[in-house]
Amino acid sequence: MRLWNDRHLRLSLTGLGIQYLLALLAVGAFSVNTGNNLLYLVFSLMLGLFLVSGVLSRRALQGLQVTALDEGNLFARVRGGIRLRLEDSGGGRLRGLELHLTMDDGAVEPGFLGSASRTGETLVVLQARAGHRGETQIQRLELRTRFPFGLLEKSRFIDLNQSVLVLPHPRTPPARPAGWRGEGHRSLTQAGDSSPEGTRPLRLGDPPGRVHWKRTAQRGQPWVRTFEDERPLGLHVRLNLGDWSPGRPFERELERLSGTILQARLQKRDISLELHGPGGIREIRGHTACWRALALAQAGAGGMQEAPLS
Repeated sequence: MRLWNDRHLRLSLTGLGIQYLLALLAVGAFSVNTGNNLLYLVFSLMLGLFLVSGVLSRRALQGLQVTALDEGNLFARVRGGIRLRLEDSGGGRLRGLELHLTMDDGAVEPGFLGSASRTGETLVVLQARAGHRGETQIQRLELRTRFPFGLLEKSRFIDLNQSVLVLPHPRTPPARPAGWRGEGHRSLTQAGDSSPEGTRPLRLGDPPGRVHWKRTAQRGQPWVRTFEDERPLGLHVRLNLGDWSPGRPFERELERLSGTILQARLQKRDISLELHGPGGIREIRGHTACWRALALAQAGAGGMQEAPLS
């Protein structure tokens, strides 16, 4: 039963609250008809409990401000986290709040805030699933509570109107996706001193000077030395926007490249993206920067937008 509703506040009776209110009215009617002082006392206690419920639930909604909203790495059609940072001016009072975010082209699961930090910011992570890549809008945050007795439900609305960037769905790439520089198993020794760590079979791209001749003679095939400071070579992928038209094939290519970036991140490899568009060629480095560039890419003459590196 909704008692009050405006743009920033909503007050409604819960099912338990309606039953409680009917019981309160019944006790009040019996106390007036009978003149029983005990019933008057019970009526006063029940009315006081009802009013306390409203006052405490109202206080639970006050003193909270949104300081930041960060989408992190939010992929299309994949459950991901939206980090919401809140500042509490109420001294860490008990809240018992449900947090509901309204997002265009997607759904956000409710979160819960028992009490905020007394000092500094409080981080709440809400699980979201977006429908498509690109920019989408977070409209508002609803703080909803039935604290403390569940008789009244109060909601406070905070307008956010903040856009977040949804990354392309990370489709699993083939074993050797086009555009890699070198073999996936190649390695590179970092600058500085490094000591031998072990041996392994020869791979394409290994320098001849690293051949372990004794192990090669024992095994009957070439083996090379490995070093402590070895790291995998970075991956390099290319995308020519002029070769594609808007549609599902282009989206699938973006998803394949997104999966390649994710695989490189899991393997702790560096990644770079060569993006060809109407404005020329852009070289983008880093996993997050490459993802964000793909999220804003437009096929054909539309080209590409400038990707924010947040």
